[in-house]
This record gives sequence, structure tokens and C-alpha cells, in this order.
Amino acid sequence: MVEPYRYVWLVWASAFLTVWALLYALFPRQRRAMRWASLYTTPFGLAEPLFVPAYWNPPSLFDLAQRTGFDLESLIFCFAIGGVGSVLYNIVTGARLEAVSAAQRHHHRHRWHRAALLTPFVVLPVLLPLRWNPIYPAMLALGAGALATVTCRPDLTLKTLAGAVLFFGYYFVFMLALDAFAPGYIGQVWNLPALSGLRVLEVPVEELGFGLAFGAYWAGVYEHIRWQRVAAPPARDDGRPGGPACTARTAQS
Repeated sequence: MVEPYRYVWLVWASAFLTVWALLYALFPRQRRAMRWASLYTTPFGLAEPLFVPAYWNPPSLFDLAQRTGFDLESLIFCFAIGGVGSVLYNIVTGARLEAVSAAQRHHHRHRWHRAALLTPFVVLPVLLPLRWNPIYPAMLALGAGALATVTCRPDLTLKTLAGAVLFFGYYFVFMLALDAFAPGYIGQVWNLPALSGLRVLEVPVEELGFGLAFGAYWAGVYEHIRWQRVAAPPARDDGRPGGPACTARTAQS
């Protein structure tokens, strides 16, 4: 099984990284958020032993996944999806970020700021002893993190929901590309008997659930941690009395 698929995981992870690099080059305004989010996400690749072989068992460089549970591809993958997941909404909508004011930071909701951020890291270890396949605790932990985010920061609700849908679509395309590029890989590498058995176009629904949950949590994580928010769009000058242009002309006269 290993030989035909030896480099598939590396190529697939590198494909995510290629998109990351393209977006980084094309959207300079998003670079800071991408760098920060990617560096924050990369260590999650070290959690791979939770998923190998319980969830999947991909052939990896130097057979690291099989020998240790860890692999280099997971670090590449986590780096790439973190940066992209944090800015997809901004890129698609053209949203700009601005700092949350000091006064707003003292709103009573923000007393839960740190607790909301830590929610996934608290929920995951609580659920893991239930002996479910680890992908389910991971999805629930991310979902709980997204819910905690919008509870603490209602202004991020739209970005959280839209980010979930956008990353879901993005990740689904990559899963379909994986199946097309390496037919039979999913059936050989994913531990399908341990999962629900439900698939959409050969893609396990668990992967789609992960994409949705990851997108929901990660869409607003940069803004939440860095005290940023989506800026309101500039007012349109529609020529009506009192509009920006009218105000400017009045001031000049």
C-alpha cells in the first residue's frame, strides 16, 4: 500500500502551501494576519499522534507517521490552512480590519476573553477519554471555540459563519482534488471502518465536518486574540442632501 502513495501526503500538504503563498503574494494587506495565524497553527501538527492510526495512517516522509505518529507533512498542512482560514473572508469580501477601542475592550462580555480563546483546548481533553474516534472531539472542540468566540465577540458572528462556509468549500475542493489525483487513496489511508461510513463524492463526512468547524473557529481567531474587528464600510456618496460630498461642499462654502 505504501509505495504508490508514498508522496501523496507531501504533495497534498504542499498544494495547500502553494495556495497560501499565492494569496500572500497577491494580498499584501492580509500578510500580517496570515503570518501570525500560520505560526499559531503550525504546532497543532504535533497532535498528529492522536489521529494516527485511529483516524488515518498516511504514508509519510521517512515513514515518520508509521514509526512515531508525527510527520513533517502535518506541520506544512497546519501552517497553510491556518493562514488561509484566517483571511478567506477578508479576501472574498474586501474587508479591512481596525483596532477595537480601549473603551470597547472593557465591555462586560470581554471578561470572558481568555476563557473563550481557550475553549477548544479545554473541550478537547475533556472529550478524548470518551474513546470516540479523535476526529469527533476535534470537531466539537473547534465548534465550541467558534460558539465561545461569537458569545464573547458578537461582532465576529458574520465572519465566523461566512468563514465556516468559505473554508468548507475550499477544503472540499482539496479533498475532491486528492481523490482525483490519487484514486483509492482515501479508502486505503482513512480508517473508514472506525468512522460513520458516510461519504460525499468519496469524501468522508468527517473531513467535511472538520473543514466547517475549522473555518468557523479560525475565521475570527486573529481578530479575537489581537483585538481587531472588521471595519465598517465607508459611507457611500449617493448625492443625497447631507451626503459626504454635500457636507464637504457646505464646509468649503
